[in-house]
Amino acid sequence: MTTNVGGVPDQPQSEHETDQVSQNLKKEQGAKRKRMKERSEVWEHFDKEDLPSGMQAICKYCGMSYKCGAKKNGTSVLWAHISRCRKYPFNTPKDSKQSLLSFKSAKEPSGGTSGLTYHKFDAGSIRKALSFMVIVDELPFKFVEGIGFRHFCGVIEPRFNVPSRITVAKDCFETYLTEKRKLKNVLKRCNSRVSLTTDTWTSIQQINYMCLTVHFIDNNWKLHKRILNFCPISSHKGDDIGKEIEKCLLDWGLENVMCITVDNASSNDTAIGYMRRKINGWKTGVLKGRFLHMRCVAHIVNLVVSDGLKTVNESVQRVRHAVRFIKQSPARLQRFKKCVLDEKINTKKGLCLDVPTRWNSTYLMLNAAIELQDAFERYSGEDPHYVVDLNERDGKGSPDSDDWNNVRRLSEFLQAFYDLTLHVSGSLYVSLNLFFHELVSVAVLMKDLVSSDDVDMCLMACRMKEKYEKYWGDPEKINLLIFIAVVLDPRYKLDYVEWMITEIYDPIVASKLVDNVKVALNALYEEYRVSSSNDVNREEVSSSKDGKTPLSPKHKKIEVLKSKYKKHKCERDGDAKIELDKYLEEDTAEDIDEFDILSWWKFNCSRFPTVGRIARDVLAVPVSTVASESAFSTGGRVLDQFRSSLTPRVVEGLVCAQNWLRASPFPSIEECLEEVELLEEDLKNMAVGDADIDEVLEIID
Repeated sequence: MTTNVGGVPDQPQSEHETDQVSQNLKKEQGAKRKRMKERSEVWEHFDKEDLPSGMQAICKYCGMSYKCGAKKNGTSVLWAHISRCRKYPFNTPKDSKQSLLSFKSAKEPSGGTSGLTYHKFDAGSIRKALSFMVIVDELPFKFVEGIGFRHFCGVIEPRFNVPSRITVAKDCFETYLTEKRKLKNVLKRCNSRVSLTTDTWTSIQQINYMCLTVHFIDNNWKLHKRILNFCPISSHKGDDIGKEIEKCLLDWGLENVMCITVDNASSNDTAIGYMRRKINGWKTGVLKGRFLHMRCVAHIVNLVVSDGLKTVNESVQRVRHAVRFIKQSPARLQRFKKCVLDEKINTKKGLCLDVPTRWNSTYLMLNAAIELQDAFERYSGEDPHYVVDLNERDGKGSPDSDDWNNVRRLSEFLQAFYDLTLHVSGSLYVSLNLFFHELVSVAVLMKDLVSSDDVDMCLMACRMKEKYEKYWGDPEKINLLIFIAVVLDPRYKLDYVEWMITEIYDPIVASKLVDNVKVALNALYEEYRVSSSNDVNREEVSSSKDGKTPLSPKHKKIEVLKSKYKKHKCERDGDAKIELDKYLEEDTAEDIDEFDILSWWKFNCSRFPTVGRIARDVLAVPVSTVASESAFSTGGRVLDQFRSSLTPRVVEGLVCAQNWLRASPFPSIEECLEEVELLEEDLKNMAVGDADIDEVLEIID
């Protein structure tokens, strides 16, 4: 019996209530047994509570309760709740009004336009982005196992399990295979010819690699450059190189090759001969491979200039020693900078030393030093060790006014070759039609210097002209596509080419060269005209076969008569000559700096379909085997330590995939110098001591 609130005893309990109490006591006694720990991870998100309605699982985030404890109440319903709980912090909201938004940059590899996009956690997408980063930024696979990177990933996205280096390597190779399939489809859909360039690399284990790059203009008249293969070669023999090129072309399904640009090694001549025989055997060559061999212009320029600089005068050596003296000490460099400020020289150029394998560094060194001439002269009066040290080193002394005049003339001369190399080594624009103009300017400049009163400059120009004549003086050795590309430039055409040839060559050589250009142009047009007619006939046969309803005998006869009429009209009107003559006789386009030759042909190829096809194939031909960032180097490229340690197949996948995914080219030496100069300017504007600035800049150098 119990007592109520007012102290009045309650009525005796019924028998039913007594039985209920006894059952509860039994349950409590049974509960005293040791309970097993819940093994499911779902209980990290729920609390158990014993409520009057029975054992309940209460969500820690939203308070929703579910029955639990009984055998029929499993954890499936609890997992289902967590996956859709709106207050669970790691769930992506499905309500469009509460979606997570992220800003997408237009520079992202997925392409498209910039703007806000819906964000959803996807481990697969993150792994693809991780492999993209490793490939594009040339990171070692072990980077993903670094403590700092794993900590960063844990903070930015705890749900993502960072893969091991083995998994990342597999993902990178899968990316390579995916991108290769995409590029194959692009090349298959493109109905133009391709041109190739070859280059060699060396690993730190002295393993030689051959890099084969394809250049083509797509159906939208956009120029593309893609690495096809990066494979080891057993030797530098011409036949071995040719076999590797053939193997690559067969793997990619490429047969229509217009031109192959190589450097001047004798083995490359043999390799081109081997490929000419193969391509002619495939019956896909242009005029039996007449234009297949293109010599690398940048390599020839390097040979011409390097040969001329062997006779470099003492003035250059004095300037070089003066620059080296100042750059050897941070204190000297700081004193020199003060001289620049005192002389009020407004320039952002800094002192730089040249290196033997990069003749452009000599030009850049002289070009910068010339602008700082007054600072050098002021420095010589403030530092007594300057003149003494330069006199004791080799007895040549410090540069005087005559030396500065000499290096100024040399710098102006080298600038012509410097500009030529930059213009023809670009990989993002058409360069073949630009080379002839640079060739003319250099030829005229050397012609003037050969008859100069300056003995040193005359001697250097004579040595350069001798090397120049070896490669570009013989009409039989020049690839005539160099001139035909200018003819296909609507700003100049054939008359311009004829006139310029007569200006830079001797009359006999010029006459022969002009005749060769005209014959080659007409032969090229005729072959493309016949090829176009065959393509049209094949398309007509294909379309008639693919038609849903077969033509009746009556319609077949009409189609045959129409085809005969077209041929009759072509023969009557002289169509084989009219289109080319129309193009050549039409007024030239305006010669402006912003002129885009590919855009012009894109909008005019319908008027000149056959000439347009020639232009599309010819303008894709590169005149240099190397990109502008390495065009001045006479030394070979070397693989870094990480890539040298990998197997050739993995190296090929990383190099090719990086080329396909990378959005921008490597920075050039000039760009690196500009970055250092900008950094120096920013540091000056910061509250940092002069000594600290010099220390930072010395570390960067």
